[in-house]
Amino acid sequence: MYEYELTNACLKLLRDMFRVQEGESVVITCDTESNDDVVTATAQAAFILGAKPMVVKIAAPRGVGKAADVDFPTDPLTAALCAADVWVEYNNEWIFYSAVYDNVVANNKKIRYMNLVGANPDLVMRNIGRVDMPTLTDFIFKAETVTKQAKHIRVTTPAGTDVEFDNMPGREFYTADGVVRKGEIKMLPGQIAWAPEFKSINGTIVIDGTLTPPCGKVDGPVKLTVKEGKVTKVEGGASAKEFESWLGSFNDENMYTTAHISYGFGPGAKLSGDIVEDERVWGCTEWGFGNVGGVLTSDIPGGIPASSHSDGICLDSTVYLDGKLFLDKGKVVGPTEEVVQAARKLGK
Repeated sequence: MYEYELTNACLKLLRDMFRVQEGESVVITCDTESNDDVVTATAQAAFILGAKPMVVKIAAPRGVGKAADVDFPTDPLTAALCAADVWVEYNNEWIFYSAVYDNVVANNKKIRYMNLVGANPDLVMRNIGRVDMPTLTDFIFKAETVTKQAKHIRVTTPAGTDVEFDNMPGREFYTADGVVRKGEIKMLPGQIAWAPEFKSINGTIVIDGTLTPPCGKVDGPVKLTVKEGKVTKVEGGASAKEFESWLGSFNDENMYTTAHISYGFGPGAKLSGDIVEDERVWGCTEWGFGNVGGVLTSDIPGGIPASSHSDGICLDSTVYLDGKLFLDKGKVVGPTEEVVQAARKLGK
């Protein structure tokens, strides 16, 4: 699929987003569940740019993040990544948030990383190859600015989400704007993530998209009651029971932490079952649970560790910033005309 277009999309990724230079090392990690076409196209793109590609393929672990630590070839994997200029992660069972990842981020201050876990050709074309990245970057920064300025935020959805929280003054946002600069850890473009003041998070979060891990696409709404930043009750059908059991299996109180909220602003993203794309569906909000990475908590060195991490998608979100509408069921309607017009340039 996309045998002509894919290498060009990966050139766009490395040349325009990573700004790869001749002679730089580009380490591409993947596992035995990853899409080989995407891996190969990225290595070809690196070679075309005069960089030095290195593909590191491992056996797919039995979990993600820190839950996968026991299966990683930790020492050689860490050594390779600690020496890399660029790290593109395509692992289906991801290294992100693992002990390997934490070690690399702590010790390789020059690395430029992007999380593209589980990417396939269709996803790459929808979210990179066919996206006007400078226009998306402009909108993302405008959306980030108005959200940072808010003190109190309320989020609702047609499925029943109704949750409120306060922003934590001075805490940095984790914004996937489409450019990966020296020392930056980035996600697929089209997302703004941040960690609110944890104890201020109260209300109901209803996951009606995907919940990964462990469920993927949910069989029905998963209703989570949150008090002071902790999940205190899980209600719903089979997916809810699966999620509740998964959280409890770690015997780790921090797995119940409401780790972050994110906006989805991917112009081409669709609910595909791949979490890296699902959390970019335009107008969704995404909630993370469990491990809180240090990039989200500049005031808490090292973040808040937990055994693993899960992300849940709330579709068609309505967002109030200090009482002013920003999103109305997923559509940008404020809080300023400048923000609205930036979204319209993306066809949204």
